[in-house]
Amino acid sequence: MVDSTVVLNGQTIAYTIYAIVVLLFMAWFAVKITSNGKAGVLSDKLFAVLVTLLIIMGVSLHIATSTTIPWVTIDLNRSDYTPDKVVNITVEKHQFKLPEEQITAKVGDLVLFDVTSEDLTYGFGVFRDDNTMVCQMQVVPGHRNDLLWKFEKPGKYTIRSTEYSGPAGHQMIIKDVITITE
Repeated sequence: MVDSTVVLNGQTIAYTIYAIVVLLFMAWFAVKITSNGKAGVLSDKLFAVLVTLLIIMGVSLHIATSTTIPWVTIDLNRSDYTPDKVVNITVEKHQFKLPEEQITAKVGDLVLFDVTSEDLTYGFGVFRDDNTMVCQMQVVPGHRNDLLWKFEKPGKYTIRSTEYSGPAGHQMIIKDVITITE
C-alpha cells in the first residue's frame, strides 16, 4: 500500500497541471474572442474539440488516480483480505475505550480497526507525528464502522476524532497509542 503522503503529493501535481491547462485554455479563448473586436474568430468545431479534449483529460485523470488511493483496492476486494490484527474500540461520552493501553503491530500487517459508537457520531483518525492524517473514517452509532489498514512505516501514531461531536470532542486525542515496529 502506498503511503498517503505520496498519493497526496502526486495527485496535487497532476491536478495542478490539469487546472493550469484549463486556465490557459480559458485565457486563450478569451483572447481569441476579444481580439480585434471580431466575433467568430474561433470556430464552433474547434471550440467543441478543445472542450472535449479537456473533458477527456479530466475524466482520464480521475480514472488513473482512483487506483492510487491506498485503501481503494482493499475496500473493493475486502473478502480477499484477512486482518493480521483486529482492534476493537468503543467510543462513548467523548472517549475512546481501547482494548489495551498500547496498540502494536508490525510494518506490513493488516490492522482492522472495528470502532463502535455507543451514543454520537464520531470520527476515527490515525495521525503521524507531524499531525498529517494516515487514515480516517466516520463512526456512526448502530452501524458497522471498520477500517482495514496496512502500515508501511514504523513509528508511533496518534488516534483522534475527526468529526465534530460537540464541544467536548476537541479533547478526543490519544497521543502515540499505536506503535508500528519493523
